[in-house]
Amino acid sequence: MAFGIKKQELQAWKTDIENGKIAFLTHYWLDDRFPGLRTVTKVGGRDLKELARWGSRYGLKSEWIHIRTDGYSHFDLLGEKQREILQKEGLEDQIWE
Repeated sequence: MAFGIKKQELQAWKTDIENGKIAFLTHYWLDDRFPGLRTVTKVGGRDLKELARWGSRYGLKSEWIHIRTDGYSHFDLLGEKQREILQKEGLEDQIWE
């Protein structure tokens, strides 16, 4: 279940994707499959090849992309990998404890 996200944050993420950017969106999230994890970062992009290339820099596999027909395909970043990538991308403000 996703929560703690404002409509304008979601819209900004979508707009960045529509404009051809790799976009990041972190929000609170609970899922019984991942006990102890409270946030997820969605890293989206319209160009799937570009998104896959971006992900490969961090060891993410292209088959992990959630391909969406609405154009907002994305990787889900969780846990230590989430922290590592956000730090390397200079997005420490999206690391929430």
